[in-house]
This record gives sequence, structure tokens and C-alpha cells, in this order.
Amino acid sequence: MKYFFLSEGWTIGRVWASEGLWQVTAWRRQPEINRMNICLIEKDEVLWLYNVEDTILTIEVKPTPSAKINTEANPIGNVVLKRLMNAEQVLERLASAQTQCSLSNPQAVTL
Repeated sequence: MKYFFLSEGWTIGRVWASEGLWQVTAWRRQPEINRMNICLIEKDEVLWLYNVEDTILTIEVKPTPSAKINTEANPIGNVVLKRLMNAEQVLERLASAQTQCSLSNPQAVTL
């Protein structure tokens, strides 16, 4: 498994595997990308943890059309995540986080 954190209000776009851009017709399925019930809160921004299958190398993420993002202050249209995290890196990140939340306990917990 590989992991990444994604800000609330952003969505997943294109996905690449070792053979190139993910093609549903070639793979005969969607890529396995799951939002977990763990998030971090940094500077009033909620970052959700996602896991992906090992085959995935790169993921494009972009703001959702309904996201409350000021395009003048934040002109980013999309971002390509090329270095996904392993489980050890996620644990280190969670351990160093100031605040965490989860769906089972939606209120933020300060460490």
C-alpha cells in the first residue's frame, strides 16, 4: 500500500501506473484509491489520509469546483503527486501532527 494526504475540497483527477496513464478499459477496473477515516488539521485545513494500491505511481489532484478556494490568492489548478508515502512515513507524520481527527470521533484531538 501507498498513502497520501489530500486537503478537504480537493479531488483526485488522473492516475498513472507503470504502464502510463490509467486506462479503465485496459485494466478492466478503476484504480483502488480509498479515503481512510483519519485526518490531520493544519492551519485550519483538514488533510484526509488516502491509501492506494502499489501499482499506482502518480496521482493528479485538483480543487473541486465547489471548493471555497480563492483563485486569486491560490491560482493552483492541479498538482501531481509523484512521491507517495509508505506506512512508516504516515506513522511518523501522524506522530508529529499537532491535531488529528477521524470519522469515528469527528472532533479534533490535540496531541
